[in-house]
Amino acid sequence: MAYKEHKKSLHPRNFHNNRYDFPQLLKSLPKLKNYVFKNKYDELSIDFSNAKAVLTLNKALLSHFYDIKEWSIPDGYLCPPIPGRADYLHYIADILAKSNNNKIPKGSNIKGLDIGIGANCIYPIIGNSVYGWSFVGSDIEKESIKSSQKIIESNNSLKGNVHCRIQTSHDNIFTGIIKENDRFDFTLCNPPFHKSQEQAQEGNKRKVQNLTKQVVKKASLNFGGKSNELWCKGGEVAFIKTMIKQSKIYSKNCFWFSTIVSKKDNLKFIYDTLDYVKPIEIETIKMKHGQKISRIIIWTFLTKEEQKQWASKWQD
Repeated sequence: MAYKEHKKSLHPRNFHNNRYDFPQLLKSLPKLKNYVFKNKYDELSIDFSNAKAVLTLNKALLSHFYDIKEWSIPDGYLCPPIPGRADYLHYIADILAKSNNNKIPKGSNIKGLDIGIGANCIYPIIGNSVYGWSFVGSDIEKESIKSSQKIIESNNSLKGNVHCRIQTSHDNIFTGIIKENDRFDFTLCNPPFHKSQEQAQEGNKRKVQNLTKQVVKKASLNFGGKSNELWCKGGEVAFIKTMIKQSKIYSKNCFWFSTIVSKKDNLKFIYDTLDYVKPIEIETIKMKHGQKISRIIIWTFLTKEEQKQWASKWQD
C-alpha cells in the first residue's frame, strides 16, 4: 500500500498564519501586557521560555479568535501551542469535505472523539468554535477531566457540545471509551511522545535552548505537561500501535481514525501496524509549524459505499 505525503506549511484557513498581532491581543486580554516587550528586531513579542507568558498568550488567543473568555489549567499541566493544534482540525475538516462534495460539514451533528483531551480541552474548543462540531474527550487523568469539565461549564458555547469520559485502563485507548452505539465522524490524538520523564525533560531543555539561544543545565517545562501527557511506556510508537489495533475493533463506530506522529523515524513501525489491520484507506499529511515538522496519519475501515452512506447522514 502506498503512503502519500501532502507537503504544506500552516493550513490556509489557520487563523495563526501571520505573526501574532499583539496590539489586538492586548485588547482581548489587557493583562498580557505584563509579558509583552520589544525584542532586538524592535517587534512586540513574549519570552516563549516563560511558562506564565505562554499561558497568558494562549488565554489571549482563545479569547480573541475563539471567543473563549474563561480558560485556565492547573499548574504543571500541558499548555498547548494553539497554531499547531488548529492545523490538525483544519486538515480533518478537509478529509471530511472529500466525502461531502468538497464541502466541509459543519454543526453539532458532526462528532469527534479527542483521545487525551488533557486539562486544556483545546481541540474541542477550536473544533466547536470554527466548525460548530461536538466532541467527546477522553483522558486517563482525573484532574485533566476535572479541568476540562470546568472549562466547558464556564463557556456557554461548549455546554452541551463537549462531554468528557474517563479512561480507567492504561492498556486501552478506545476500549472503555467508545460505546456500542457511538458514531464518531473522526478521532483525534496527540499521543505522549517520550518514553520516560528523563527523556521529556531533556527534550524540553533542548527546546528552551533553541528559544533562548543559551545553554541551560535544567529547564522547567515551558509548555508544562504531566506524565500521561508527555511520556508513556514505549513512547509514541507503542501508544499509536495500541490505538491502531484497537481501532479495528471499532471499525464501524468511526469514519476516520487519526493521530499525530511527531517523529519521522516512527512512521515505518506505524505503517507496519496499519498494514496488519488492513484499513481501506490511509493518508499521511505533513504539518510544519516553525522548525517543527509532524504528520497526521488518517485511516478508515469503511468501504467507498459505506463512506457514502455515512456522509449522507451529515445532511440530515
